[in-house]
Amino acid sequence: MSGPARIDHVVIAVSDWARSNAFYADVVGAAVEARDSGFAYRIGDQRLNVHGPGLEPDPVASRPVVPGNSDLCIEWQGPIETAMRHLEACGVDVELGPVEREGSRGPGTSVYFRDPDGTLLEFIAYGPAVA
Repeated sequence: MSGPARIDHVVIAVSDWARSNAFYADVVGAAVEARDSGFAYRIGDQRLNVHGPGLEPDPVASRPVVPGNSDLCIEWQGPIETAMRHLEACGVDVELGPVEREGSRGPGTSVYFRDPDGTLLEFIAYGPAVA
């Protein structure tokens, strides 16, 4: 290998474009990008490719991703308490947290919640742990 590997994108599946586009834009802060077929969600310099109604994944996977079977962690910029207040303001239930977790940048504090299809999402904040 000539250089370090990194994840380019991750694929999730949704059951309702409008509902999921609104959720990922409003709750997660993603930029919703229209594609030739469907949408992608840009979060910072990372991208979620989205499979949804009316699309045949290309290439066709023998076991394609389905709505609700993913688990994604998204870095929250700021204290985890602000993430919790944001989720509450958006009407999103926190399933677990705040809890200390190990993320890609080291120790952090996380809260867990679900998208409209049941995909488990995690906001992780790096910095001082919650007392």
